[in-house]
Amino acid sequence: MIMSRMSSAFYRQRFRNEVQHIQAEKNNKGTMEAASLFLKFLLERQEEGWFRGFLDALGHAGYSGLYEAIETWDFQKIESLEEYRSLLKRLQPEFKTTVNPKDILPEISQCLISQECEEIIQVCSNKGLMAGAEKMVECLLRSDKENWPKTLKLALEMEESKFSELWIVDKDAKNVEPKVLEDDEMETSDIQIFYKEESECQNLSQSSSPPSAASPTCTPLKPRNYQLELTLPAKEGKNTLICAPTGCGKTLVSLLICEHHLKKFPQERKGKVVFFAIQLPLYEQQKSIFSDYFEKLGYKVAGISGVTAETVSVEQIVENNDIIILTPQILVNSLRNGTLPSLSVFTLMIFDECHNTGKNHPYNMIMFNYIDQKLGGSSDPLPQVIGLTASVGTGDAKNTKEAMEYICKLCASLDTAVIATVKDNLEELEEVAYKPQKFFRKVESRTTDRFKCIISQLMRETESLAKSIFDELGTVTLENVSQIQNRSFGTQKYEQWIVSVQKACMVVQLPDKDEESRICKALYLYTSHLRKYNDALMINEHARMKDALDYLKDFFADVRSAGFDETEQDLTRRFEEKLKELESVSMDLSNENPKLKDLSFILQEEYHLNPESRTILFVKTRALVDALKKWIEENSELSFLNPGILTGRGKTNQNTGMTLPAQKCALDAFRTDGDKKILIATSVADEGIDIAECNLVILYEYVGNVIRMIQTRGRGRAKGSKCFLLTSNADVIEKEKINIYKENMMNESILRLQTWNEAVFKEKILQIQMQEKFIRDSQAKVEPVPDKENKKLLCRKCKGFACYTADIRVVEDCHYAVVGDAFRKCYVSKLHPKPKTYGHFEKKAKIFCARENCCHDWGIHVKYKTFEIPVIKIESFVVEDIATGAQKLYAKWRDFPIEKIPFDATEMSK
Repeated sequence: MIMSRMSSAFYRQRFRNEVQHIQAEKNNKGTMEAASLFLKFLLERQEEGWFRGFLDALGHAGYSGLYEAIETWDFQKIESLEEYRSLLKRLQPEFKTTVNPKDILPEISQCLISQECEEIIQVCSNKGLMAGAEKMVECLLRSDKENWPKTLKLALEMEESKFSELWIVDKDAKNVEPKVLEDDEMETSDIQIFYKEESECQNLSQSSSPPSAASPTCTPLKPRNYQLELTLPAKEGKNTLICAPTGCGKTLVSLLICEHHLKKFPQERKGKVVFFAIQLPLYEQQKSIFSDYFEKLGYKVAGISGVTAETVSVEQIVENNDIIILTPQILVNSLRNGTLPSLSVFTLMIFDECHNTGKNHPYNMIMFNYIDQKLGGSSDPLPQVIGLTASVGTGDAKNTKEAMEYICKLCASLDTAVIATVKDNLEELEEVAYKPQKFFRKVESRTTDRFKCIISQLMRETESLAKSIFDELGTVTLENVSQIQNRSFGTQKYEQWIVSVQKACMVVQLPDKDEESRICKALYLYTSHLRKYNDALMINEHARMKDALDYLKDFFADVRSAGFDETEQDLTRRFEEKLKELESVSMDLSNENPKLKDLSFILQEEYHLNPESRTILFVKTRALVDALKKWIEENSELSFLNPGILTGRGKTNQNTGMTLPAQKCALDAFRTDGDKKILIATSVADEGIDIAECNLVILYEYVGNVIRMIQTRGRGRAKGSKCFLLTSNADVIEKEKINIYKENMMNESILRLQTWNEAVFKEKILQIQMQEKFIRDSQAKVEPVPDKENKKLLCRKCKGFACYTADIRVVEDCHYAVVGDAFRKCYVSKLHPKPKTYGHFEKKAKIFCARENCCHDWGIHVKYKTFEIPVIKIESFVVEDIATGAQKLYAKWRDFPIEKIPFDATEMSK
């Protein structure tokens, strides 16, 4: 007994010593070294049951992935994360400069252990966000959770972080070239906040909680006469394009049309309505509005968006509900994969922001199906179509005739032979949607700009450093890595160039992986610094030098508090060498921005004339929002304006981006707080907001197309409102004048089209539809000639033989199964972690290469009807020509011109 107690005491003391040793190792050398020491001590244990105790401890601590791998002795899931770890290591410099770890931590905490979450929060508090982001990367690189790459992607998308463009979980998307933005294109945002008029649903506009969380009680609808006028053609069953100003209550118009439509059907044959909203926040809001109104009338309302599509059955939602709110891509996918047989399942389709119906937009994809069904002579009934917009636009039209043709094409795309505008109740409409006076002011830029010269020199030096890295690769240069040419410092085109260079870095491959990691990390560091310099130049151009310099000083302070490796030290040293001169230049009063003088003059003049004025100041970027807010607050003549801000959720750096509740709070404060006299906003505010009190709109170097102009100017709702355009660029004023001309041309074109006989208009639309369908069909992708030669499929990882193409059969047009007993010897299967049944398929297991030390993921094992079959994915294989030995890789089955032999039940039974 004494010996036993002595032994226990010995082991307890030994255990305490080992714990202290491990803790000291962690503090002095880091987590990896501490983990190695822990394993060394663990393997020296003599006590019975130590291994089970170790496993249980792993499970309790939250290491579920490692627990499962050791328990089943299958490390394939953890090993499959290695490519994502490598990618995150490459992207670490960009991650720490663009991601706010505190914003995404709630979403990714399930992929970390609780202690790591606490450490990240602590580092953020003590050392700053950049150091916190570094800590988050360190923790993610250690994560044993199979889903952490996808969870991180979803968290980034939820916060609309620009980093999500680089964090590509779907490898097929890696080679997509970004859209090139011209300098006069503004920041866009996926957020639309729709403030309803009081006569519609009062507390929708007053709740500051997200739409999904709010359950407002709608007051009885009291439509105005002009709103009833807009509903008339639709209530007669006609396909109608409704064009009415922003903020006049088109959602109420759609509710009235929808209610009338559903009530006209007899009890035994119900109507079915689908309402499309392009963007997620507006989808949520419209779903809430429709649910609140129609569920009280006994109708069932449901919605599906990209967020919920994987967890619900589109077929059942459509079948079991009267009104379905959709993001349009959901319907495109459902028609494409046969989940929904045709558009005939609906009796009414409502397209919000219908001016988007063109080119490859999902709206157009839906209407292609509609028009094909219409022109194909189908006996199935087609749904009624309603389009809603504030502006149909004019495209590239240069005169009224061309504008009429453009509008006819939009109507043809929507199959609408009636354009509804307010005519009989114009006075009432103008009481609600007052058109403000517009003024243009050409302002001067600085004649000399030493700040810009210094920063441009730093950018040239940084580009040279990046160029030297590309020279090491030898295969590609900094100049030909991107399609974006003629870039200039301090422009949005330069920002796009940076993104394209960073995407090119993602596919750099070198035999030496350590060297590959070093080069990619350096390139990301250089481009991240170039982005900050570019931002500073844009702030300097439109605000104070002081604000631009403060922006850079904050950035370099964060860099210092984070990892601060040799490359960062070099870049910081270069900046600090110029800091004294930059500070001197920024404090020189002679360098004051003349644009700000003019802006100050307008604000002081307007508030002198009307002290109760309410202003929205539109600017290009969120960095400029912050700079102008600071300028107003520090200006003794303007500080009384007490500025608020409104920006999008998308994040270009750690400190920007507003959540939907924050956006609603900002708007509520502007509407209700008399002290908040000005709202500084990006393009997020130019659609879907109705602020009746606003009587002054200022566009500060801000211009877009005619649709944007009408929507932006529509923010000035009050009588006597004014709209100023301030710019130093004469071309910007000229473009805005062209927009006004195009707006008048659009209105004139609509009036002329409304004089046409309806039968004539229908015939015109039919001719356009037939012509467009002919072009579409003739340009349809020519199906490649099937390759009937038998080929080998080799495992892409180990190059071991898998099967012949002659053994592949196509199931239901899109699933590729391998038949025959020979293939079964080439793979091993493990129960699927998420078994699922869809259609005739039951997903039962995952299949992997059977070769030792490979275990490459080949696909899934399914039960199809009564047959057990392996379904493979082509991206897991190399295709080898038997005769020549030539090998090819394919990302998708559609890219592989294989002869498609249909799956045959009789062949299987033999």
